[in-house]
Order: sequence, then structure tokens, then C-alpha cells
Amino acid sequence: MDDSDGADGDAPVDPWADDADDDWVAGATDSAAAGDAGNDDGGEGTTAPAAAAGADTDDGDASGGAAGGGDGTARLGRRRYRVLDRDGDALVFVDLDTPDPGPGPAPDEGFEPVRVAAAVDADGADGDDLAETVDGLEPGTVVTARLRWPDPDAAADPDADGSPLARVESLTVERESRYLFADGVEPVFEAARDAWQDARAAGEAMGSRVTRDTDGEPNGALYVFAETGARDLLGEFRSGTTPLEPLVDRVNEDLGDDDPREVFVLRPAEGGFVVVYIAFRKDGLLARTVRDTYF
Repeated sequence: MDDSDGADGDAPVDPWADDADDDWVAGATDSAAAGDAGNDDGGEGTTAPAAAAGADTDDGDASGGAAGGGDGTARLGRRRYRVLDRDGDALVFVDLDTPDPGPGPAPDEGFEPVRVAAAVDADGADGDDLAETVDGLEPGTVVTARLRWPDPDAAADPDADGSPLARVESLTVERESRYLFADGVEPVFEAARDAWQDARAAGEAMGSRVTRDTDGEPNGALYVFAETGARDLLGEFRSGTTPLEPLVDRVNEDLGDDDPREVFVLRPAEGGFVVVYIAFRKDGLLARTVRDTYF
């Protein structure tokens, strides 16, 4: 793994800042698809049909507005989600669609985590296909899905807090990116260690840089974040409490392609900081090297 970083990758870049440099992944690619990729995280997908006979197959409200199912359930129109994690019998989805402004207070920036039952109500061949697709979802995958929430009083699979888990009615796989999380890694690779030392020397709580391969081509975006006190930043990233999406969106926008990414969230054994490393190419040399080293 080449941990070298270019001169243009030394200054930290905050992806949440409105005035952040739009070309911080300088020279990574020059694609005609730049105007199409953006935050879309899209691409050709595969579809698993609705699970149950009589399920609502109309795309409905594109903004994902809730609608009653007529049976004590609540449904959302088809929306885009990132599969963030598997947690026991639940999947953690992150809502990628920006909330509709509508009346009342201005919406937040989205990226709300949603806990979804990993088991699907399979009913016939279509349901079996959907169940197989959901069972095979990896963290990092982007999907378009219709979710249904059962009546809380009749929920078969309540979450730990007693609230019902959402269930998948239909789902289309849009992009097969991959997210991997690891705690207690050692030794942490040189670029991450150097970025953390630079951030500390500058009195900053975060640092970033672009890493390059042996030919000098950009191959990844590296972030380090301070983790102080009792805060579990790795857990926050994994649960969606603190979103990873602004980091990934920024890479998608600047690379301007529809390639899947591989995202590594690592906490060194000595603690103190958390690394988010976005490999520009899933299963590329950089991604394979990090995976072979820590997973």
C-alpha cells in the first residue's frame, strides 16, 4: 500500500463546509459523466420485486411521503438508502434522499438512520427473490426501496426500544459499494499516522489528505478525526448517528464517475482518533491491500 500524499493533499478539507474546495481530489479523473454522478451514487441496478401479493407497487410519492397502508401500517414511497450495517436481526439503512421542505421548520440534511428487519415476509417466488436479495446486502450498498412500518401493537420484530422495525416491500440495488469497520487495528498505516500528527500539531480535531499510488495517481481520500473522552466515534459512524455520507458524496462529486467505492472506518489500538479511508475503486489495489491488512 503506497501511503504517499501529494502536495495538494496536505491541507485539511471539511466536507461539511459550504465553501469547501470543489476540486480537492485534484486530477483524480476527467469524466464526461461528471454532471451526472454528483451525489447520485447510482448506476445500473438489479430489482427484487415486492414481497407480498397486493403490495403497493406504484412508485407513489417520489419524495417518500408516508401513506397509510389501510391495514394499520405506514409506508414510504420509494427512496434511496445506503445499507450501513447489519446488527443482529436488523439492517441499518441511511436515508440518502433530502427531506421535502414542506410546511413547518426547515428539514435537516437527511442521512437519517432507519432500522430495518433483515428477514423478509417471503410469499411465493417473488418474495423468495426479495428475501435472497435482502439477505445478500453488504454494508455500503446503495438501494432504492419501499419500506413499511407495521402497527406498533402488532409488530413481530420490535427493536430494542420496543419500536417496530421497518420491513422491505420492494428493493432495487443501485450501486455495490462496500463499507468495512474495524476496531483496535495495529499498526495503523503511515499516511493515517502522519495525517493525525499534522492535525494535532495544527491544533485541529480533524485532518485530511489525498493518497496516491506509486505512479502518483490519486487513489484514495483519507480523513482522521479526534476521538476524545468517552465518545465512541467509530460506533457513531457505524450506527449512522454521525453520517459518513458527506465524505463519500464529496468524492463522488469530484471524481464524477459511477464506480463503486470501498470505505474503511478504522480505530487504532492506541485510540485517540478514527480513520475514514475512501478507496476510489472498490476491489482496486488500494482497497485490496487495506482489506488484506486489517480484515
